[in-house]
Amino acid sequence: MKNKTLIGLISGLIAASIWGGMYVVSKVVLEVIPPFSLLAIRLILGAATLGVVMLFGRRSRLTSRQMRDSFLVGIVGYGVSLGFQFVGTKLSTASNGALVTSATPAFVLLFAPYLLGERATWRGIIALAVSTLGVAAVIDPRTADLSSALFLGNLSLLAAALTWALYSVLVRKVAQSADLVASSAVMLAGGIPSSVLLGAFEVNRQGIGEITVGIVGGILFLGIISTALAMFLWNYAFATLPAAAASLTFFAQPVVGTLLGWLFLGEHITPMFLLGGLLIGAGLVISSTGSS
Repeated sequence: MKNKTLIGLISGLIAASIWGGMYVVSKVVLEVIPPFSLLAIRLILGAATLGVVMLFGRRSRLTSRQMRDSFLVGIVGYGVSLGFQFVGTKLSTASNGALVTSATPAFVLLFAPYLLGERATWRGIIALAVSTLGVAAVIDPRTADLSSALFLGNLSLLAAALTWALYSVLVRKVAQSADLVASSAVMLAGGIPSSVLLGAFEVNRQGIGEITVGIVGGILFLGIISTALAMFLWNYAFATLPAAAASLTFFAQPVVGTLLGWLFLGEHITPMFLLGGLLIGAGLVISSTGSS
């Protein structure tokens, strides 16, 4: 049981780390391909990749009800939540996005008791509080801009955090009875209709830039690694761990993003960042020792 808990934690941390590190690649590709068009490509590539894994791995098939439930969960996560995230990022700022979306684990605590019957424990609440303090140290809330001009963007980011928390909790509910690889593929497919529709609208208005070998490589990375692999690992974390414990791995995103900024962009790492990383780690330890 302890090994399973550890694997679940590592899976969630790897997923969040991949997302925290994909900023540079996304920035380059988004200069050529509009955001919803890129999302559509990512989801199609991700679903196809998991489909190949199913084909060669002889995974168990989903029932019609499991397919329906997985598709609906995918709409929440990849159709609604990522849509809000794109809109919020465009209408707000990057620092606001990091701050507002860090509320996701707190929202998980709200949904888990009603959808999963997992009551919040004092250990879980303390772990969330400690980790949240760590995130505050890493991203520094003083850099946020809460002016009225960015209200709609910040509201959209809040909706993204709320719906991603709902998606993550629903993943655990679906994964209790369905094959995780198959259901994850169907979930990715759930976001394809809306992203294709919005992507077509974008391309009609903005067009697409020059597709180079580097851009193709970036697309493959975003579709296979950042979508198929990372989304599956995130789903595995929630399928394996109590939702409150799995949600804390989300906090690896700003830590990895800051570390990569230090490694490749020459950004400075402050003592507050080091303290924040330690607090996030402490929160994970507090939470995981209660879930084993």
